[in-house]
Amino acid sequence: MKQLLIMLLGLLLCGTAYAHGGEDHGDGPKAGTAAGATSFSVAALSEQFEALLRYEPLEGGKPADLRLFLSDYATNTPIKGAKLTLTTPEDANLKWAVTEQEPGIYLVEGQFPANKAYSFALNIVAGETADLLLLEGIKVGEKLPVAAAAPAAATSLFSSWKTILALVGAFVLGIGLTALLMRRRRQPPEPVLQTSEQALTASRRTPFP
Repeated sequence: MKQLLIMLLGLLLCGTAYAHGGEDHGDGPKAGTAAGATSFSVAALSEQFEALLRYEPLEGGKPADLRLFLSDYATNTPIKGAKLTLTTPEDANLKWAVTEQEPGIYLVEGQFPANKAYSFALNIVAGETADLLLLEGIKVGEKLPVAAAAPAAATSLFSSWKTILALVGAFVLGIGLTALLMRRRRQPPEPVLQTSEQALTASRRTPFP
């Protein structure tokens, strides 16, 4: 029974160690955008306004469409009818057209000339209120981290299945060995054969009736 327990423990440890092989538990590089996201985003706020810029992967030299969400900082109410002017500090010659699509949602159209980081200086005039915000970290040419996340998820799922199979195999083996030991214990003991000398001695010691 003791050997059976040692064998089961060894199988469990080996199966768990094999199933976790190849996993990376280190911190690794962390992307600014979560895996599985469909767009990038940058934000800026002041005492008056809050601006959120969302955009899909951009390529230098190609038309760019971005969505700008503008709201009141205190109440989070969408700001409609605002007059927005965008300039790019990295290249003052770039021109941007801003069109309101829905209350608080504005379409920004233009073109970035190269694959690098840019920023927007956003001038806002809404009624009697005016402000200037800086939206930094617009990374032209950067890809979303979706392709790198898919293999990691598949590897994790495969490792989980290997762990389950290893545990099930060890459990089934343990049941089989236990049943075999119980069967051997239930078998009747084999009869003891006496030698001729032992039989003769026993007959001499037994009195006749």
